[in-house]
Amino acid sequence: MSNPQAMKPAGIATGSDALDHILAGGYAKGRVHLLEGRPGSGKTTLAMQFLMAARDRGEGALYVSLSEGRDELLDSAATHGWSLEGIDIYELIPPELSLDPSQQQSIIYSSDLELGETVQLVMDHVQRGKPSCVVFDSLSDIRLLAGNSLRYRRQVLALKHFFSGLGCTTIFVDDLTEEMDDANLHSLVHGVIRLETTPVVYGSNRRRLQVFKMRGRPFRDGSHDYIIRTGGVEVFRRLIANEHVEGFVERPPAESGIESLDSLFGGGIDRGTSTLIMGPAGSGKSTLAMQYLIKALERGESALFISFDETRRNFFRRAAGLSMDFAQHGDRFRFLQIDPAELSPGELSSLIRHQVEMEDKSAVVLDSLSGYQNSMPAEQFMLLQMHELLTYLNQQGVITFLILAQHGLVGQMQSQVDLTYLSDSVLLLRFFEAFGELKRALSVVKKRTGGHEASIREYQITPEGVRVGDPLRTFSGVLTGVPTFVGGSGELLNTL
Repeated sequence: MSNPQAMKPAGIATGSDALDHILAGGYAKGRVHLLEGRPGSGKTTLAMQFLMAARDRGEGALYVSLSEGRDELLDSAATHGWSLEGIDIYELIPPELSLDPSQQQSIIYSSDLELGETVQLVMDHVQRGKPSCVVFDSLSDIRLLAGNSLRYRRQVLALKHFFSGLGCTTIFVDDLTEEMDDANLHSLVHGVIRLETTPVVYGSNRRRLQVFKMRGRPFRDGSHDYIIRTGGVEVFRRLIANEHVEGFVERPPAESGIESLDSLFGGGIDRGTSTLIMGPAGSGKSTLAMQYLIKALERGESALFISFDETRRNFFRRAAGLSMDFAQHGDRFRFLQIDPAELSPGELSSLIRHQVEMEDKSAVVLDSLSGYQNSMPAEQFMLLQMHELLTYLNQQGVITFLILAQHGLVGQMQSQVDLTYLSDSVLLLRFFEAFGELKRALSVVKKRTGGHEASIREYQITPEGVRVGDPLRTFSGVLTGVPTFVGGSGELLNTL
């Protein structure tokens, strides 16, 4: 009996490494695929990448254009820094309608042609050039020439059989300017990829790619974020944590360098866990995370700090004011300022994966999750995305710190989103008033991987760094913000 795997069509590179991975190797060789999306979604750009990859492999590449002229295509490619030399660009205009009979290109619109003549011109040119990879852009012109859905479907089917018979790996481009259910092409082609653009209230539109079908080949289902930037379409495949289960070498817990703080965590934070630091604005959440990062760097490790709220200049200025010199550690420390209005969730996950896998970052800070939430279309999607991201980082042995701001300063506190169940440890920060002064307190309320201290300790942020005091045993109700004094003031930290 034949081996089903051996009968699977070989993969042809799409021009995007991420899309190749999504399609389990690329387009199916010798098959016809449909690339659909609204105008401006990046179809032509992605199709060009496919043909350039074929050209670079030494294969024949043909671009059949019914709507855009040759000069327009060359100008579009130039904006990405590309040269289309070596790619046959066929602007579909019959010689008898050309203003210059010696040329096969013209400024006459393809809508002036009869359908049969148009299809025959394509076939004649393909038979002369015998390309391996073909892009047919676009089917909307064939739809207009066909006049009715039945004729349109028959002509597309004829083109499909023609290209398949020649063994061409073909992409039909459709701009979805007119959707007709009875002329749906999904059943005719081997694979279907759709590019979608979703407007948002503020910031850049979200672009997503989805593979609807790919006969005889496995593919990664679901939506994948992508962007169009100088250099082409960049796809960010959806993160699936279970695909990254490589074990990591067990190492001792990470210490902060502050004995009292480490005691709260029962000796330190375990590798491959996430810690949520939550509290009101100004309570020192970022500073505590920075304390762990600076000690990791001093141990020779690498660290990543992603900020949604703070600029690079302010971060290093604030760190210097706490006697933390991150700059001296060079490339082992990376600070990235992220604009959530311009960044898609998939791009953020891809960025973090690159830092962990390629630059060996062992500690990551996301500051703050309020900013991260703004990059999500809805809260439930943020929770799913964060679950996959944290699971992936844990499986890589990374220590992750999540900063979450709570509403209010003293008394009852609330958060926009509950991430305590996703985190392995939770460090809670609070303000409280004592003897006419505003104090800070911290406590560990959760640690999945071991025991932790149940006490509440005072801490201070000083020019020399963070100071953590003894347990506040003579105060009751510290976490409410208005504690009851039951002892003396000797246990509190002195103000420097």
